[in-house]
Amino acid sequence: MKKSQLRELSVVELEAKLQDNITALENLNFQKALQQLENPLKIRHVRREIAQIKTVLREYEISKDMPNTKSIKIQE
Repeated sequence: MKKSQLRELSVVELEAKLQDNITALENLNFQKALQQLENPLKIRHVRREIAQIKTVLREYEISKDMPNTKSIKIQE
């Protein structure tokens, strides 16, 4: 999923998607340990998607905490 698509999702949907991907990664690692994994690149894809989701969640968190910079006046 692209970052632009992730940014369109709500925080609740992102957190649900994050949990799904974490579960999928655990299953893939288990399959890898049993040498039953058909596509090892899937692990990399899931790990990257987890990182992208966490990045978007962090961006939401920062933008929520930051005051509106347009209304701040710099005093000289």
